[in-house]
Amino acid sequence: MSGEDRADSARWVQPERPLPVPTQDDVAFFEAASHSEFVLQRCAACGLFRHTPRPICPACHSLEHLWQRASGQGAVYTWTVVHGPTLPAFEAELPYVVIDVHLDEGPHMIGRLRDCPPADVRAGMRVEAVFEPGDDGIMLVAWRQSG
Repeated sequence: MSGEDRADSARWVQPERPLPVPTQDDVAFFEAASHSEFVLQRCAACGLFRHTPRPICPACHSLEHLWQRASGQGAVYTWTVVHGPTLPAFEAELPYVVIDVHLDEGPHMIGRLRDCPPADVRAGMRVEAVFEPGDDGIMLVAWRQSG
């Protein structure tokens, strides 16, 4: 097959979306998301909410933590509009918005903003978590404008 033939046939293959691979530190987050529940890791010693999940509290260095249901609410801290280049699986969605959400519980979380034109995004805009099915049973967290 020539290079041109390969390029032509590649246009007709639906590219796979990259998905997270849960680890022992974040498997509880993805398990809760599979039930459309938004949870955060919280230090059992000092009470600090943290994201991304990790084994040691960055504030008090405790190894003890729990998973607590969280509001799934926050405000846009900053954002970027992706115009490309991007992975082939996302080309049909260009341009799209990726936001840094300052969660009401304190930590920040990065994710896609859905159903909001890029020109309408503003710092401080209130957003809420939404759950989107990925392949292999993984449920992904995205964001939409709330209110």
